[in-house]
Amino acid sequence: MEYRRVKDQEIYDDLSQKDVESLSGRTLSSANTIGPASAGGAKANSSWKLKSVVTLALTLLTSSQAILIVWSKRAGKYEYSVTTANFSVEALKCLLSLAALFRTWNCHGVTDDNRLTTSFDEVGVYPIPAVLYMVKNLLQYYIFVYVDAPAYQILKNLNIISTGVLYRIILKKKLSEIQWAAFVLLCAGCTTAQLNPSSDHVLQTPIQGWMMAIVMALLSGFAGVYTEAIIKKRPSRNINVQNFWLYIFGVIFNLVAICVQDYDAVMNKGFFHGYSFITVLMILNHALSGIAVSMVMKYADNIVKVYSTSVAMLLTAVVSVFLFNFHLSLAFFLGSTVVSVSVYLHSIGKLQPQK
Repeated sequence: MEYRRVKDQEIYDDLSQKDVESLSGRTLSSANTIGPASAGGAKANSSWKLKSVVTLALTLLTSSQAILIVWSKRAGKYEYSVTTANFSVEALKCLLSLAALFRTWNCHGVTDDNRLTTSFDEVGVYPIPAVLYMVKNLLQYYIFVYVDAPAYQILKNLNIISTGVLYRIILKKKLSEIQWAAFVLLCAGCTTAQLNPSSDHVLQTPIQGWMMAIVMALLSGFAGVYTEAIIKKRPSRNINVQNFWLYIFGVIFNLVAICVQDYDAVMNKGFFHGYSFITVLMILNHALSGIAVSMVMKYADNIVKVYSTSVAMLLTAVVSVFLFNFHLSLAFFLGSTVVSVSVYLHSIGKLQPQK
């Protein structure tokens, strides 16, 4: 018994010594690593805040987009040139990006990540999304020849499915089964929220309207996914440099569109003929929305963009209650509930990384 007691005491002393050494080691290790750990946590928190801010900005800007387009029409027609409006949007986005870039140069100097280079490897990828966005934006105006605003909003939900499919095909990003189900629910919820007693006439939409809606959905999905791919190809690249090259080609292609489509009208009536204060607000809104979209793609992804614009659609309906005496229906509340469930399912259905 005495030997056992002495042996236990030796073991206890040995363990105590190891505990002291371990505690000392952990203390030194903590002292050495607390700086980087804190920095990593602060960086993650800053990234989350940035994602939240740009997503919220995109939601608010998109929710007012349709309202401004409707307000910019007079007697149901656009008195201004649609091509000049698109050119103005691209030019404004380009100027805002360049102004932000100059501010970066003044504050942090010129570095490899914020330098404007003209190498083909970098610049050569930007004309493709610029052309796609130009065609899609033009179709956004002309589709109203075949459909009214409520029908357009319903057909626009095709963007949701096209973005999900192209996101999987082009970026090779996998979505879980729950997230795919959430995507289908999102499309169904947005459509349900927009139903009204006259919604059945959507099925009688002329074939031209259906074709334009499908083409717009594919163009929007492909342009968004492709833009995300080239923006994230070099994560450290300054977003304003990437935006500048994207928008400068938008300016060039929209200038070509003006020369081809509205050259005579612009030369005879003037570039800003038919513009009003609402038109200027609409152009500013589209420019800021475009910049917000690129930032969401840079710091989040196209899926976040889709959910943001879907929630914006619901906000547009709520605002329309006060502006246009729009009456919210039971279908709107049911659709809003489905959209909320879709957002929740998407957030909990993320694929877990394999260990």
